Amino acid sequence: MDAHLFVLAALATSLFSSRSYPSVMSRYSFLLLAALLPVALSQLAGTNTAENHPALTWQKCTGTGGTSCTTQSASIVLDANWRWLHQGTNGFTNCYTGNTWNTTACPDGKTCAANCALDGADYSGTYGISTSGNALTLKFVTDSQQPNIGSRVYLMAPGSTTEYQTFNYENQEFCTTEHLILNGRRFDVDVSQLPCGLNGALYFSQMDADGGVAKSNGANKAGPKYGTGYCDSQCPRDIKFINGVANSAGWTASPNDTNAGTGTMGTCCPEMDVWEANKISAAYTPHPCSILGQSTCTGTSCSAANSTQGTCDQAGCDFNSYRMGDTTFYGPGMTVDTSQKFTVVTQFIGSPITEIKRFYVQNGNVIANSQSQISGVTGNSITDSFCAAQKTAFGDTNTFASKGGLGVMSQASAAGMVLVMSIWDDHAADMLWLDAPYPPNKSASSPGVTRGTCSPSSGAPSDVESASANAQVIYSNIKFGSLNSTFSGTPGGGSTTTSNPGGGSTTTTSTPPGNTGSCAAQYAQCGGSPWSGPTCCVSPFSCKAISPPYYSQCL
Repeated sequence: MDAHLFVLAALATSLFSSRSYPSVMSRYSFLLLAALLPVALSQLAGTNTAENHPALTWQKCTGTGGTSCTTQSASIVLDANWRWLHQGTNGFTNCYTGNTWNTTACPDGKTCAANCALDGADYSGTYGISTSGNALTLKFVTDSQQPNIGSRVYLMAPGSTTEYQTFNYENQEFCTTEHLILNGRRFDVDVSQLPCGLNGALYFSQMDADGGVAKSNGANKAGPKYGTGYCDSQCPRDIKFINGVANSAGWTASPNDTNAGTGTMGTCCPEMDVWEANKISAAYTPHPCSILGQSTCTGTSCSAANSTQGTCDQAGCDFNSYRMGDTTFYGPGMTVDTSQKFTVVTQFIGSPITEIKRFYVQNGNVIANSQSQISGVTGNSITDSFCAAQKTAFGDTNTFASKGGLGVMSQASAAGMVLVMSIWDDHAADMLWLDAPYPPNKSASSPGVTRGTCSPSSGAPSDVESASANAQVIYSNIKFGSLNSTFSGTPGGGSTTTSNPGGGSTTTTSTPPGNTGSCAAQYAQCGGSPWSGPTCCVSPFSCKAISPPYYSQCL
């Protein structure tokens, strides 16, 4: 499962679609405005709006306990699919309007790329994207000249405007604090107010670090500066440019999304969904592909749900606690209480990777992932054997194994994967695959069908966009490093909470990680509404409002 939105681009290879479910570009598609000035160049970068990447810091960690971390000064970029697309570098005639192409400017893919340019982004005003220190805020609905729904962004390499940051997570761990806010209430990975049908997603995609520039043979002039080159395991066909060629041939406008459509080409690559969640359900999911790196597909070479045909494993091997039978582990007032802030830690064990572990840190407790309660499936982490047993128990095709399983995910990681962060709703499946019974043609009581407590009729984008227009997600305090280096405490000892198969939990408490004495440590929370913890910071840090009045952090 998956989904997400963001990054910048200038007409060339591009992104946007969703993750692990039927083509969902529509979920996040944004109305692109544009202009037409015939130009005999390649995929162009526009100049009407200056492209300035919002700064964002993250940390590389070594040792143990989260005390040996080095700050990296980087930035984020908006996905190309959201951008204004117009003819010429400084023209004003749209090359794409609503969910249709301008056939004069785009009679074919190569001519379109020569004629049209991706322009710079007004990150805050148009897209609701802002940064402060190590925190990234993505608003769900932003009203500007045109309403924008959701977004998807990528992490750039420090100091670079031409290269994405890539990560090799073999025998490493990834740690982040997220805040999801709906209608004025804070949602920290504590997803307490992120409703049914909405998804705050953070994941790795094996995109090319150069945004597909090299593969375009000079046709992509936009590159990472404008967020080009997106791909994922859904082999999305809603991406407007792939390796410097417009996906305009055979383009079909979406019947239920006024901003989206699909072309004949899809863009595939392995993806690792580290976090897909709302207040009801959460999942982490590896998606291997038979081809490493970005590849272009057409027809049956593109992935299909529950099929071994195509390049990638769309469904992946997911661990969703509710789906795995523990209905009291994740949610408001449960073991992981989504009405409160928490930190998510994901460990990738081994090189090559043989296991992916998940645990949480909340209120000073390290909380082990829930154990499977499905007959025939044991464990609380993702391994090849867990995935095989899960597929058998749920009656699903084991495409995960046929596409190479964790071995392929390890190879993709070793080659380097790009960090993607997004907020989105789902025009293809109403996000039912995350938080409700899915697929709808199976009984909700069958093993693996029900993924959360949301109604089978929930998640319609028109409802979500109306009722939850003020929702937003904040990704902060991103850390990456060797095992047990990014946080205080260890999953095997110290302050640990484990979920019992029969429900409930056993907890041993200790001093909350991130706090020292009566004042909060660097990057810890120090204020907000509601907040009852420390309101001062250890020297030399000060308490700064990140999303006032709901969240403040020591920076």
